[in-house]
Amino acid sequence: MRVAALISGGKDSCYNMMQCIAAGHQIVALANLRPAENQVGSDELDSYMYQTVGHHAIDLYAEAMALPLYRRTIRGRSVDTSQVYTKCEGDEVEDLYELLKLVKEKEEVEGISVGAILSDYQRVRVENVCKRLDLQPLAYLWQRKQEDLLREMISSNIQAIIIKVAALGLDPDKHLGKTLDQMEPYLLELSSKYGVHICGEGGEYETFTLDCPLFKKKIIVDSSEVVIHSADAFAPVAYLRLLELHLEDKVSPVPDNYRTSHYCYKMIYVIPMVTTKILPIEDAQKKMRKESKHVTTEKSTKHKGQLQERKE
Repeated sequence: MRVAALISGGKDSCYNMMQCIAAGHQIVALANLRPAENQVGSDELDSYMYQTVGHHAIDLYAEAMALPLYRRTIRGRSVDTSQVYTKCEGDEVEDLYELLKLVKEKEEVEGISVGAILSDYQRVRVENVCKRLDLQPLAYLWQRKQEDLLREMISSNIQAIIIKVAALGLDPDKHLGKTLDQMEPYLLELSSKYGVHICGEGGEYETFTLDCPLFKKKIIVDSSEVVIHSADAFAPVAYLRLLELHLEDKVSPVPDNYRTSHYCYKMIYVIPMVTTKILPIEDAQKKMRKESKHVTTEKSTKHKGQLQERKE
């Protein structure tokens, strides 16, 4: 299936693309929603749907993947915040609709890669847009255990850094700019102590991907600055503004047979395309788990065998 990937620059949208490729799909384009350039505080837009921190570096992200990038300015706001979304003029979801409509027309895509993990708010709205455009949403990370996901992302060579913190225990001076593997032990500790979502699904932190197996080149941050958004004494909100970046050639190029490489061995399940109504999440999960029992890959078996050989 020809697929366009919704990207924010973060780890989740990146890892979901890897899962799409493992499933045999072809990523042919990237899509991103951005704040207006002249908007005050545009680095950190107050949006229920979209990550905007790091949006200045999205062009390099697309260049690193050597894929066409489609972008649209977020003109709307969160108007309809109900549990079940319906088309609403002036809502930021309609910006997503217009963006994906353009991508479908230009690239003839059939599916959309979505990095959603836990947010029903986002899931319902993406499904609504995809249904209206007759597109298949592909969300392989949906409802996965976050501890497992973070471990998989790190082991899959996703090099992502923390670019926003907004939770008790996360210090702008200490943690902004740290990589996922550097942060994993501490995030597990925070989860145990305070119930922090390990993958940041509660808005505790956001990331930006500098390199992954899909990149033909890696992104290098030359300079950045810390911006304090809210100086709360216990849970300050701050982000890293990426000022200067450049692309650098990778020592090991992306293999031609990437789909069968060991980075993409694990198959999960997909949010089903809803044709009549949005399924309750419990029903969707049951359907996906039932379908996932029949989904096996030769690569998965091969990878397990390789691991066993290494242990021996």
